[in-house]
Amino acid sequence: MPLPTSRRRFRAGIRRPRLPLLRAQGRPALATLLTASVLGGAYVVQAVAALAPHVPLLLAATALSLAVEGVLYRWQRGVPALFAKAHADVTVRHVLRDLLLVVGLLRLGEQHRETQYAPLLAGLLLCYALHCAIQAVSVLVRRTRTLPVVTRNIDASALRLSPAPPALLRRPGHRLLVFGLPATAGLTATAVTDDPRCAAAGIGLSLALALGGLVALSLRLLPGKRPAGEQEVLAWFDAWLAEYRPTVGLYFSGGPSSVYQAGMWLEPLARLDGRPLIVLRERFMVSRIPATDIPIVCLPKVPTLMRLEHSTLQVLIHPSNSGKTSQVLRIPTIKHAFVNHGESDKLSSCNPYAKAYDEVWVAGPAARERYALAEVGVEDKDVVEIGRPQLDAVRPYAGPPAGAYTTVLYAPTWEGWDGDPGNTSVIAAGENLVRALLADPGVRLLYKPHPLTGSVDPRAGAADRRVRELIRAANRARSCPRPAPSKELATRTAELDRLTAAEFREGADQAERMLVQSTPPPGRAEAVARATRAWEAAYWASLPEGEHQVVVDARPSLYSCFDAADLLISDVSSVISDFLASGKPYAVANTGGMSEAEFRAAFPTVAAAVILTPDASGVPALLETVRHPEKDGLAGARAALKARLLGPAEPSSQERFAGAVRALGETALEHRLRVPGRRPAELPGQRRERVPHTVSPAAGVPSGTPTRG
Repeated sequence: MPLPTSRRRFRAGIRRPRLPLLRAQGRPALATLLTASVLGGAYVVQAVAALAPHVPLLLAATALSLAVEGVLYRWQRGVPALFAKAHADVTVRHVLRDLLLVVGLLRLGEQHRETQYAPLLAGLLLCYALHCAIQAVSVLVRRTRTLPVVTRNIDASALRLSPAPPALLRRPGHRLLVFGLPATAGLTATAVTDDPRCAAAGIGLSLALALGGLVALSLRLLPGKRPAGEQEVLAWFDAWLAEYRPTVGLYFSGGPSSVYQAGMWLEPLARLDGRPLIVLRERFMVSRIPATDIPIVCLPKVPTLMRLEHSTLQVLIHPSNSGKTSQVLRIPTIKHAFVNHGESDKLSSCNPYAKAYDEVWVAGPAARERYALAEVGVEDKDVVEIGRPQLDAVRPYAGPPAGAYTTVLYAPTWEGWDGDPGNTSVIAAGENLVRALLADPGVRLLYKPHPLTGSVDPRAGAADRRVRELIRAANRARSCPRPAPSKELATRTAELDRLTAAEFREGADQAERMLVQSTPPPGRAEAVARATRAWEAAYWASLPEGEHQVVVDARPSLYSCFDAADLLISDVSSVISDFLASGKPYAVANTGGMSEAEFRAAFPTVAAAVILTPDASGVPALLETVRHPEKDGLAGARAALKARLLGPAEPSSQERFAGAVRALGETALEHRLRVPGRRPAELPGQRRERVPHTVSPAAGVPSGTPTRG
């Protein structure tokens, strides 16, 4: 008897082999190990040369250690963290380097009195004391510039924001290397020439640099140089909320790799009639949100977040769940709707956490049924079908391939966290599918792997690299004539880069970025959207006809690949649900060990798909149905499934989304009007007098405890 799907997934996760860390990381790990070994070896050689003493060897070891330090911060940023874990951070390393030079000088200068070097040693110690003082002042400056609210697209000139101090003064590792370099060079020169004046000159220059840095940072602490204080910023934020009067917002919390989840809802939110707002919780996320004209506020602390309770904000939509979501759900004056960042048959699309929201907004009837069958506590009355506003612009099916090539988009998802072999087809079927597609001379392949591929299972990353090599080899064999560089694409790229490039300098901190991004040009988001569409058109036109493509950059987008493709091959994920908006044929790889009947029963989104086995034997027949629509027996099923997954074509998804926002906003307003009118005794926890609780032996419950009838 076959195991249930969940049991098979569990066992598959247990059996999945774990590869050693070094083997999984490959060449980057070897480079890190080699660099760390060279640096450690340089210190050993320097110590031996200082004790010998041996001037040429001491000079060479010192120069090598300094050169490797420069390489670390440029190309091997993981090595400093490795040394820091061993309590050998940059300060310790620099002190050790200079100390060994001093030891070498003392060993070399036996004919002189040791008191000659005492002033040099005192000056060196003073350099390190100034370094510690600069670091302390740098921390104080950073605290004054760390505001309780970070904003974007909001005029924050009243907060007295200013450019950040030079990055060199804020980064202890870089600062010590630069400021201490003259002292180290002077000590090295003295070891070669036996002239203490060289060391004195170098140490003096280091002292001057350190003292200048300390003064420059200390001036930032003067009252007129500081940004507004915490209470002043909070008062300013409350005044801005009262003036702007937001009505609907997007709440998002997550890591750097999840920013796309919020990005897909920016345009639908911007097209609403109300006054939208984006609420973030992580400071770094403020600059990562794509171009938008919507005001953005980051409220890292819960007490600051609670100030939204007294604003006019009525509705917050949530594209994802996070640990910090529970904090904003405590605000009773705001209604919350979970909109998700994609829908599929996976368990994540009917997470029990969804019952915490006031409403769950889904694309179509299939998601409503999914929640009902999952029995996770989401009541049917709280499920609202709004479609997928992001898909309104996806071009519909326009017939079989018109050109010489059939464009196939292979977009597998990643391996996930549970070890289920059916999550991604890359490991078990990726190479077979790609080989079968490349074997057809009339196929042009677009390969777009998930950005997280290989992040959990190294086998997925290895399979992804092999697939890319297969595509490169096929392009070399096909020898597609490459046209001249497209001037149109170059122009469009320059325009799009100009609109989307960071407007702040590399060393800018959050306060400076907040200042620079406070007043964006009007209509910038729409200009970016137009420039993106123009760039995508120029990109596809610039490619050699028939050349296979590996699409891994942010541009072109997945939806742009939908428009370019005649066929999609993917896994069970939200990609196939979104692709159905086009009405084009699609296929799904079955790599979980199920029979086709079990696979279709377990995953309703594959009902209108061609099911491919890991050996990819069905690819030729699949391509035949794409090129000859009369052989395609699933066209009607795709239309029916599209309606079930995404809802009706009319009214549009954007209209249904706007209607859901208005309805939930009205509910929030009714709640605000109704609750304040109630007497305190009617609200739990608001009674002015409490009845003493005494235990009644007969009843077994505290006497005076209110009971429900």
